[in-house]
Amino acid sequence: MTFKRLNRRTMLRSIGAATIGLPLLEEMLATQASAATAEQVPVRSFNVFFGLGIPAPLQTEGFEGVLEPLKPLSKKLLIMRNVDQIRCDEKGINAHYDGASGAFTAEPPDGEAKSGGPSIDQVIRKAHYPEGLPRGMVPTLVGGTFFRRSRVGRYVHSYNQDCTVAATMQEKPRDLFERVFGSISLSEDGTDLRKRRLKRSVLDSVVADYRFYTGSNSPLGAVSKARVADHLDRIREFEQRAYALKEKTPNAPTLPPRSQILHGGQADPGGMGIDITLEELTTEWRLMADLYALAIQLDRTRFGALTFLAAGERIRLTGDYEFNGKKLWQFDDARQQKASGDKGCSHEWWHKFNEKKKNEALRAHAHMKMREIAYFLNKLDNSDAVEANGQTILENSLITISTESGDGRHNDVKRELSGVFHAITGANGRFKTGEIMDVNAEGMDVYNTMLAGMDVKDRLGPTRRDATSIDVIRR
Repeated sequence: MTFKRLNRRTMLRSIGAATIGLPLLEEMLATQASAATAEQVPVRSFNVFFGLGIPAPLQTEGFEGVLEPLKPLSKKLLIMRNVDQIRCDEKGINAHYDGASGAFTAEPPDGEAKSGGPSIDQVIRKAHYPEGLPRGMVPTLVGGTFFRRSRVGRYVHSYNQDCTVAATMQEKPRDLFERVFGSISLSEDGTDLRKRRLKRSVLDSVVADYRFYTGSNSPLGAVSKARVADHLDRIREFEQRAYALKEKTPNAPTLPPRSQILHGGQADPGGMGIDITLEELTTEWRLMADLYALAIQLDRTRFGALTFLAAGERIRLTGDYEFNGKKLWQFDDARQQKASGDKGCSHEWWHKFNEKKKNEALRAHAHMKMREIAYFLNKLDNSDAVEANGQTILENSLITISTESGDGRHNDVKRELSGVFHAITGANGRFKTGEIMDVNAEGMDVYNTMLAGMDVKDRLGPTRRDATSIDVIRR
């Protein structure tokens, strides 16, 4: 059977359609026989950060310990141990900030608002898209859920060549939705457009196209018609969740409760920390992760960073923690720490880490963080994320996962910035996956080897420094 070739970017004709993308349809491929190689998948790079880290001794336990939630994805990840960020030490600055600034740049910070160098994703973006990304695409998407703000490097993890932040941090689901899908201006009469915006959907701009491509005169087959309809319903679902719209598409899922999480300066009151439940935290994060993954799936963005809890995060978490139907821990940080304010926050478990003790609370927090990172990764590794080469977005992209610390105790900066957890995806076959590897190397050398593997000539760090290629991570 032959198909009339349809272009993925131009199939929908309205201006609004540029923001909603389309799933891959068989009619977009030249023939069924050449479906696997019909189009080259785009180059993408994203940095995923989680706060406080995983103490190096716990990393040696592999998937039997706190890394357990990553086990189902183990064949698609390369987990790297013994990666040191010791060159990122800036004398006199808190090591939380040093480590967070070194993540994805391998450089010490340059003050409170700039990094010491560009991040991996932006170096790759400059190399592969020197003239800019396709029109209408979000150049860089930065978002996340975090509760420590004193320095930008604690929570922003995408930096330009001049060390400035690559994009504004989107810390609310509504803001992230607006950044990805934009908004619709409904009038020019001075009406409050923000309020009126909530009465309409971005999908209203593509109604005519939708009716044509799912109607009797559509050039699409039955399977593709259904896929387009499901695709648009999915966007509507996320829009409802982000805005808590009262109008509902028939059969749409019930909306979750409106988030009560604090944002901005209220989320970091004098560094004393905030009280938050596990349900509040994960509900907010998962909506952010869903929206971010959707933006990637719709090819609205190819570069950026996503943060789950900032460096040195200060939260007093409560709630039952379950994994695979089994209760693993009951979070109650302040009571368990027998302290209030910042001393009752979860980050104190890292300062108290002792490899000779059980460290039960720390283990529960680290395990939970891996569960939430895995939640995001899985969104890029399902049937909705399969690309033209038969691989998923997770497999085709370079996703770098890292953190701030290899230990957590401030009394030895060299040790604290050594053995920092790293994991990467295969980037369309460029890097090894399915292993837990002791690389025994500095972050700068690991990152520059990754850049070389991505066919990028530029390198991070000072040019006068002797470089070591960590070829063991490459295929």
